[in-house]
Amino acid sequence: MGNKKGIIFAGAVIGFLSALLVWFGNPGNMGVCVACFIRDTAGAIGLHSVEKLSYIRPEILGIVLGAFIMAIIGKEFSTKGGSSPFIRFVLGFVVMVGALVFLGCPLRMVLRLGGGDLNAIVGLIGFAAGIFGGIIFLNKGFSLKRTYKLNKSEGYLFPIICVGLALLVIIAPAFVTLKAKHAPLYISLGVGAIAGILAQRTRLCMVGGIRDLILFKDGYLISGFISILVFVLIGNAVFGNLNIGFVGQPAAHNDGLWNFLGMFVAGWGSVLLGGCPLRQLVLSGEGNIDSVVTLMGMLLGGALSHNFALASSGAGPSANGKVAVIIGIFILLGISYFNIQKVKVKMKGDAKVDSSRC
Repeated sequence: MGNKKGIIFAGAVIGFLSALLVWFGNPGNMGVCVACFIRDTAGAIGLHSVEKLSYIRPEILGIVLGAFIMAIIGKEFSTKGGSSPFIRFVLGFVVMVGALVFLGCPLRMVLRLGGGDLNAIVGLIGFAAGIFGGIIFLNKGFSLKRTYKLNKSEGYLFPIICVGLALLVIIAPAFVTLKAKHAPLYISLGVGAIAGILAQRTRLCMVGGIRDLILFKDGYLISGFISILVFVLIGNAVFGNLNIGFVGQPAAHNDGLWNFLGMFVAGWGSVLLGGCPLRQLVLSGEGNIDSVVTLMGMLLGGALSHNFALASSGAGPSANGKVAVIIGIFILLGISYFNIQKVKVKMKGDAKVDSSRC
């Protein structure tokens, strides 16, 4: 799977299956949305009280478990962490707020475009601009420092928790809210597992795709998302869910400025994290505890976005959400600037000797 044909195939499968999930009952243009589904899971376990947005989403559990299984099979499972964990938690929170002002993660942005939602074009432009902003700081030496090898058992905890959450969906106890619109459990779990397997093998990442295209003129990763776009478009046409335009789109608004700024924040924050929300799920399945911490920041961000009216609705962004995005930009600017690793240079005669240990 480590070649362009492999990632195009992976994108085709994920794109078509995403359209299929909508046909089976997921919300419109929301076959898989990492941000939305983490938000829904937060509601299901009582972190917010919006019942129609509360469901432990099997798709995200499947992605983690699919990636975990493939990492074990491929001997790529490695428990590591310790790379500025609290900063990563904050970045996860900020990325989630930006995504919920736009109403979707980078993957859903592509799925929305493939469903004919032209507002996603504005989001894509903002997302690319945010990535470019992050790249400026990468080039200046931004780093969250190295990771450290951890006890292997720690890496198993998050996949085990995902299994536990899947059991809660199956058992459906009274203390869990499962009222959001959704496709059948086992279909959702299966599609998630397939997506996790394919994303783990191909390193699929929307942020990485645009970043690599800008920095290295490398189109490998972005080709996967182009394939997702093409095949979700085909799937939506087949299932009668293609609706081209700016208005009347499911779970979307047409305020261009805040679509742009919401994804600008999501793109910038994801560059600093080293991957989009989908990539964070896959890395967590591979034993990366820093990614687990990032997802916990997203979980809290999803909950508070609804507890404090930060998330947008079909009517548009809220006043609180607009303020949160502006604050998020300043947070990203501060994190970006204060984590530039300074290069110390000593002079020996006429020669400059780099003595940094970044």
